[in-house]
Amino acid sequence: MSDQEVVGASQHPLRVDPSQRPVSTILRRPADARWGVVLAHGAGAGMHHHFMQSLVDGLAAHRVASLRYQFPYMEAGRRRPDGKPLLLATVRAAVALANTLLDGLPLFAGGKSMGGRMTSLAASAEPLEGISGLVFYGFPLHPAGRSGTQRGDHLGDIDVPLLFLQGDRDKLADLELLTPVVERLPRATLQVIEGADHSFHVLKRSGRTDAEALSQLAEVSVHWFERQCRST
Repeated sequence: MSDQEVVGASQHPLRVDPSQRPVSTILRRPADARWGVVLAHGAGAGMHHHFMQSLVDGLAAHRVASLRYQFPYMEAGRRRPDGKPLLLATVRAAVALANTLLDGLPLFAGGKSMGGRMTSLAASAEPLEGISGLVFYGFPLHPAGRSGTQRGDHLGDIDVPLLFLQGDRDKLADLELLTPVVERLPRATLQVIEGADHSFHVLKRSGRTDAEALSQLAEVSVHWFERQCRST
């Protein structure tokens, strides 16, 4: 089902900077929504990618509203991501829009891979208004084949709880490196998705399906959202 066919989905152009043309967003709000999440896409695919659509479908089934948005380079059809200042400004603009559109709902933010990392960088520089926690769907701790943890150095500067959902076959986040990074963060949770790679694709021989992995992402996210709201 396309975004245009989903009941409760609406589009709200977002202007990040006066010098930039507006970027697209899609708001999905179930009538009985309990929480809201602001979601950024990964580096190589935009907000219409199957993963993003499937994720928000799963979240909506659990009464979670979502605001997806495009980064300017993706909106313009370019392959190379924007510079960090523009990426971070887009994150902040999307969060501000979500505070307006989803007023009254506890809000979380994050995204897939690069989108989640940019959200974390924005939050480490200055708290994101109205955001109760960050959720990462495949945090890219290091480039494939180049182990390191420098991309996680800023995480300790974030003042809200963090949820990391990572496949145990993720080549952009060696669990032997990511686990101690998360353990050093007092308000962080790591949930490993067995058999999944960075795209949360699972091998057939695992006995699981991609749909089951995506369903697990939504379920874990919702349980975590609920725990954070109970603790505040």
